Amino acid sequence: MSDIRDFVSEISGNDYIDSSLYSRFNVKRGLRNADGTGVLVGLTRIGDVHGYLLDEGEKVPVEGKLYYRGIDVEHITATAAAEGRFSFEETVYLLVFGVLPSREQLEKFCTLMGQNRVLPDNFAEDSIMKAPSRDIMNKLGRSVLTLYSYDADPENLSPENVLRQCIELIARFPTIVAYSYMAKKHYYDHESLIIHQPPASCQSAETILSLIRPDQQFTRLEAEILDLALTLHAEHGGGNNSTFAVHLVSSADTDTYAAITAGINSLKGFKHGGANIKVMGMMEDIKKEVSRWDHEGEVADYLERILRGEAYDHSGLIYGQGHAVYTKSDPRAVLLRDKAAILAEEKNLMDEFNLYRLIERLTPEVFRKIKDSDKYICANVDFYSGFVYKMLGIPSELYTPLFAVSRVAGWCAHRLEELIAGNRIIRPAYKCVQPRLAYIPMEKR
Repeated sequence: MSDIRDFVSEISGNDYIDSSLYSRFNVKRGLRNADGTGVLVGLTRIGDVHGYLLDEGEKVPVEGKLYYRGIDVEHITATAAAEGRFSFEETVYLLVFGVLPSREQLEKFCTLMGQNRVLPDNFAEDSIMKAPSRDIMNKLGRSVLTLYSYDADPENLSPENVLRQCIELIARFPTIVAYSYMAKKHYYDHESLIIHQPPASCQSAETILSLIRPDQQFTRLEAEILDLALTLHAEHGGGNNSTFAVHLVSSADTDTYAAITAGINSLKGFKHGGANIKVMGMMEDIKKEVSRWDHEGEVADYLERILRGEAYDHSGLIYGQGHAVYTKSDPRAVLLRDKAAILAEEKNLMDEFNLYRLIERLTPEVFRKIKDSDKYICANVDFYSGFVYKMLGIPSELYTPLFAVSRVAGWCAHRLEELIAGNRIIRPAYKCVQPRLAYIPMEKR
């Protein structure tokens, strides 16, 4: 270990880059411009995120909107709810094919999805049970790569073949995630191994709840709110980290399994898909440290301590608050919050739900006070998604994998668009700022 520390000290000095060089060479920091707007790296018809207007270069905050193929996600979920049906499979169809399905088309598509939920012969035993992982995202990524070996035509990049691969992956993700979790519980937590056969007739939300619960029982409301969460996480424009990763890798004409695994590996990070785990850790800390959850002064004081880096993980961040694009509101958070209120009432967790609502309301005021900033702060979807999963009895190990179950629909849609539209414009360019050095012979070093 001491040798490693010596090597790290060597790296630390040689890999430092002065922050002023980024502005000097007009280098983007990630997928953001200096003014906070998104860096345009391509064109897409799949999803759009609307959080502000630009008026002579100035941001004008507006209520957030999320569009799938030009259709407001609020309309998709509201219509499905009014008709008493789930919305995720319809959303998958819309994202992948670009149009809303007829009732007959949707039923046919759901049947196709159901038929593909079962994993290939011996896959669960050989790939999942014999090589379990403590981390379900790690296991999901390895499983997707392994599926390449079970595909008779994995390298064929025709639209027909890639579409076939995408539908199979979208359908199989819930099964892979559930089986990987059950293997983790058995081999690492030393609990009984319980494996259910995926029900071919169920929707994705019902499939997940059925596979991860020993008794396979769940209520209609539980399935509805999980279906809503899946729908809201399915796509978020082409500029988020994991979707960009899928675009980037797809642009090299690699196979579908490699491209989708790139998205999984990106989503695994705490700054992307793992953000709701950070929220839950913070909320547990707040519940422990604040004695009166309904007292605005006590809650505000503790939020101030968090922002100053004096409490929780000392990062100075109130997790689940703020967004790179949304200003006044994140529509996903609003929709999930409203449904969470109904579930919290059923689960007798209204005190905790009201604490979430109080933190959401107080954070903008606290932020302005401590940071002396007029930046708009709104709750993002991560703030409520972990709480929803907790009420559903879903363990924290599955929070990010469930995000992947949903987001693979968007990844597949973008991969198909990349191949069909031929957007081969993604080519990383770097400016080397290392000064030229003369080579020094070994004997003179």
